[in-house]
Amino acid sequence: MGLKKRLAEGHSTLLTAWALTAAFSTYFCMYAFRKPFSVATYEGVALLPGLPEMDLKILFILAQVAGYASSKFLGIKVVSEMPAAKRARAIGLFMALAWLSLLLFAVLPAPWNAFALVLNGLPLGMIWGLVFGFLEGRQVSDLLGAGLCASFIVASGFVKSVGKWVLDAGISEYWMPFVTGACFAPALAIFLWMLSQVPDPTPEDIADRTERRPMHAGERRAFFGEYALGLTLLIIGYVLLTAYRDFRDNFAREIWDALGYADEPAILTTAELPVALGSLLAVALIFRIKGNRGALLAIHGVMLAGAVLTGVSTLLHGMGLLSPAAWMVCVGLGLYLGYVPVNCVLFDRLIAAVGKVATAGFLIYVADATGYLGSSVLLLYKQFGQPDLSWLQFFTQFSYVVSVVCCVLFSASALYFYRRTAP
Repeated sequence: MGLKKRLAEGHSTLLTAWALTAAFSTYFCMYAFRKPFSVATYEGVALLPGLPEMDLKILFILAQVAGYASSKFLGIKVVSEMPAAKRARAIGLFMALAWLSLLLFAVLPAPWNAFALVLNGLPLGMIWGLVFGFLEGRQVSDLLGAGLCASFIVASGFVKSVGKWVLDAGISEYWMPFVTGACFAPALAIFLWMLSQVPDPTPEDIADRTERRPMHAGERRAFFGEYALGLTLLIIGYVLLTAYRDFRDNFAREIWDALGYADEPAILTTAELPVALGSLLAVALIFRIKGNRGALLAIHGVMLAGAVLTGVSTLLHGMGLLSPAAWMVCVGLGLYLGYVPVNCVLFDRLIAAVGKVATAGFLIYVADATGYLGSSVLLLYKQFGQPDLSWLQFFTQFSYVVSVVCCVLFSASALYFYRRTAP
């Protein structure tokens, strides 16, 4: 009997633990091929004559985001139509291409090596949907999705800490991303094999959460059109959260330095631990809500609470009533209370609540594709629209914008789906 069959016929707790470990660890390792470059400062290199003045690090971030955003648009089709049997092989291929692009980043001269980061983002943007495809449509999908989301909350800070240690060991800024990826490659291979052994959802899963199968273009258009208003409200809010998350993530070192933590690189990881614990506990508790309509509305409540927390904590910090470290933890928690559900439980429960045969990966990638466009626009606006504001000042002001606008959008979306899913 093969391992996959033994997992399918064994105790459900074993399958849950196996799938959770495999998905979390696979996506955790992916971050070692995506984020370490952002911990470097890349100072002292001039861009080409005639180009607008731009910080080299911003150019690199924009280049990777351009590739990543393009990947999300490709993923609407690729992830939605990917057969389950080919997911693991596709993940392995995409990760190998991303690692090779980091080698190009090391050997090409700056600023031309920015093109290597475009190539790096292209395959990496589809990893999330392919990994989540192993988890969606199950009675325990809320729990599995929350565990998967823990990976990107904790991994970003961890791999940047590793990247900083690699730099401190004498590796150059341009070779550091490739070397950091090499440190994680063996573990990635092991966890990807584990992921490939996760069996398909059971008949009981399908009865509770509806069938999940590849969606073609006509099916995707019909589903989105039927719920266009509610989905658009959610996606606009997610665009803001994505831009906010990316700014906080990419310039974490600069923000923490401005707050007085320049000599504590471990803060990049340790400050994310309570953020991960709090946001994921809130999302995982949705697992205890059996009714899909009730769970969908509860998820909206969690997201709304996150928007309120972001604004209130920023106000308290500005008044001197909240320490810098506590503020960063609070805005991180508020951010991820809104961001995490979109990536795991929100669309999974939405599909189950409306009773349509679909795939959450499609909706996640529609949201992600527009979200990363928003992230690019925010960076360009900071560079050319508000160049005199420090990273910390800009982050503080944007925190208020995210809080107020997301409160309005998520409240309206909750009302829309409350009416559309009424018995």
